[in-house]
Amino acid sequence: MPKQNIKLRPLIVNTVLKDRVYEALKVAISSMDIYAEEDPPKLDERGLAEELGVSRTPIREALSRLSQEGLVQNIPRRGAFVVRKTKKEILEMICVWGALEGLAARMATVSASDKELAELRKMFATFRDTEGASAHIDEYSEKNISFHQAIIRLSKCDLLVQIAEGLFIHMHSIRSRTIRERHRVQGSVIDHMHIIEALEKRQGDLSERYVREHTESLKEHVSNYVDWLE
Repeated sequence: MPKQNIKLRPLIVNTVLKDRVYEALKVAISSMDIYAEEDPPKLDERGLAEELGVSRTPIREALSRLSQEGLVQNIPRRGAFVVRKTKKEILEMICVWGALEGLAARMATVSASDKELAELRKMFATFRDTEGASAHIDEYSEKNISFHQAIIRLSKCDLLVQIAEGLFIHMHSIRSRTIRERHRVQGSVIDHMHIIEALEKRQGDLSERYVREHTESLKEHVSNYVDWLE
C-alpha cells in the first residue's frame, strides 16, 4: 500500500479537542493533490493518530464530520478515502468557481486597498516571463493557487469566501495538475497580468471579465484534454 501523502504536525495531547483534530485534518486534506495518483488517497486512522499524537477516537469523529461534508468517504472493510469528483462534477465546479471569483474580482475593485492589490503583483515578481514560470513550475503552481484564493478574500464578503471554500480542495488539485499540461503556464502568466492591471485600475467590469475568461480556459482544457477524470 502506498504511503499516504497527507502532511500533519503533532498536536499536544492534553490540549487537543475534537474540533482541533477536525480542523487539522481538514486543512491537511485541503492541501493535498488528490488527483495526483490513479486511486483516491486513503486516510489511515492509526497513522493519522500517531502523527497528531492522539487516540483513534477523535480521528474517527473527525473523519465522520468530514464525511458528512462530502470530503471523505468511509467504505466498509476498506477504510476512509478522500472523495474525488467525476469529470462532469469538476466542470460544474469550475463554472461555479468562475462566477464566484469573477464577482469577487468586481467587488475587490471597490473593497481592496491599494496595498492589498499591490501584493497580487508581488506574487509574480520572480516570474517576469513565461520561460521563468515554466522553469520553476512547482513554485509558480503554488503562487497560482494563492493568487486565486487572494482574489476571493479581497472581495471582503464572508459568505462568498465560505461558499468558495467548499470548492477549493478540488479546484486546488485540478489547477495544480493541469498547469503542467499543454503549456498552460504561458497563458496563465499573461492572464494573471491582465487581471492584476484591471484590478489596479479599479475596472470592475473588466476585472470580472478577465477572471471569467481565465476560468473558462481551464474549463475548456479539462473538457477537451483531461481524460484521467473519466
